Amino acid sequence: MQRFGWLVVLALLAGLVAPTPASAAARAPDRCAAELDCTAAEFDRMTADERLEFLRALQRGPAALLGAPDRWRNIEGVIAFFRDRGLAAPGTWVSHVDAAILEGIERGVALALGRSPDGFGNPGSARWAAYLTRLHRGELTARDAHDRAWSEAEQASTEHGVAIAEEVHGLRPTAVERRFFLFSEFYRWTLRNRPVAQDLLLFYGVLAHPELAVRRVPFLDWFTDVRESTPSYKGSEIAYAYAGLDPISGVIGTVELLLVYLPELFREFRGVR
Repeated sequence: MQRFGWLVVLALLAGLVAPTPASAAARAPDRCAAELDCTAAEFDRMTADERLEFLRALQRGPAALLGAPDRWRNIEGVIAFFRDRGLAAPGTWVSHVDAAILEGIERGVALALGRSPDGFGNPGSARWAAYLTRLHRGELTARDAHDRAWSEAEQASTEHGVAIAEEVHGLRPTAVERRFFLFSEFYRWTLRNRPVAQDLLLFYGVLAHPELAVRRVPFLDWFTDVRESTPSYKGSEIAYAYAGLDPISGVIGTVELLLVYLPELFREFRGVR
């Protein structure tokens, strides 16, 4: 009887240390892309290379069925920048925000494909699903309509990620991360406000570079093309450099962003076009 009691105790102890879903081995990125049910917490535990692997597998696979085999290449550029700079380590403010963006995209694909009605509480999920549905139907052929829908979806996922980082995990961005985040907000604003951005480039572009006002439309097309990773990677490099210098003490408006951000970015554009 005493021996039986010890066996019970050992069994209970084994149960206490047995792997739980949270501590079990992480799912491979390609499995997340196939199953479309990895959570933001799982994405947070991934390295930057694993996140890139997931996003590329998602675009090659399920997203391609919706006519979106290349609609998050710009996010690839940002993640590659994080990787090369050693940013977005698991558990950081940046990582949680990025993880929520990936979750929103993933669940948006699942919703649009009819795999599941669950958005995992991510407001971006429904937005991405609506974007993908409209894209698949051929309703987003106009550039301004496409970019607005894309940006609104990413904005919703981003804001959810900020809430997770700050309200759930009690994290706050560093001063540099906060200023870098302002540049990402500016990018999404530009996608949502293409006509206004063109007007700003007409009036202020000449201050950044003599040719910019004339070539504002092809430059804006390049800068906001979600199917390209180079503009977002190079833009992240420039933005992070200026964020580190804090050129305007964190107080920034749209015009100031244009004047600070554009000269180097336009030189990058001229180098490839």
